[in-house]
Amino acid sequence: MQRKGGQKGSGSVRVADVAAARDVKPAAPVDVARRPEPARDEPRKPVVALAPLIEMNQGEPEHREFPRAQLATRFDVWIDDEDGARRFAASLSSVNVSVSGAFLGSTFYLPLGTVLEVRFSLEPGAAPVQARAQIVREERGDGPGGRSGFGLRFLDFSGQTEVALARLFVGARLRAFAEEYLKSQRARSLPNELERVVDVLSAWELLKATGTEANPWQGK
Repeated sequence: MQRKGGQKGSGSVRVADVAAARDVKPAAPVDVARRPEPARDEPRKPVVALAPLIEMNQGEPEHREFPRAQLATRFDVWIDDEDGARRFAASLSSVNVSVSGAFLGSTFYLPLGTVLEVRFSLEPGAAPVQARAQIVREERGDGPGGRSGFGLRFLDFSGQTEVALARLFVGARLRAFAEEYLKSQRARSLPNELERVVDVLSAWELLKATGTEANPWQGK
């Protein structure tokens, strides 16, 4: 049987369709926005704490006979009642600090003899020093430069945090002494780290007791 001329077979393709397909231009490439790369964290430079100015005290009772450091740091002070409830709290800035006390700038005053809990840090990120302290004097605008505030004397410390205060005053000298001493033949001959620590401390105390200005344990 012959097919009718107008009828197309099921799988036939017209020549016109092929020609039209050739004339179709490929689509232009689409720009795909790239995600911005996450910013890389640059390594942080270590914060170098500047050593405070150390000076002799001017006879203030809070410092006794110890040198003081000109150091402005935040002091959190508070008073708890017998039941442990907080009945007073404030944040003040220190003017100077010693191993025995501190002077805090303040525009309010508490009675002399008042015992406070105090907490402060000697440098950013350092573990805080915590102590009990007693108000031993005050200045009401009649201090140097018209300052006002009160002097605290430390009564006792928590968790051996007083060592941080001692390092503020002798840490640099003790480190320099220890570094030099550990180069000595005697230090190198000791059997372990503990013995070297004991030896360094003994040598340091001997140096203070004899009062010699020169370091007799030079690394030779």
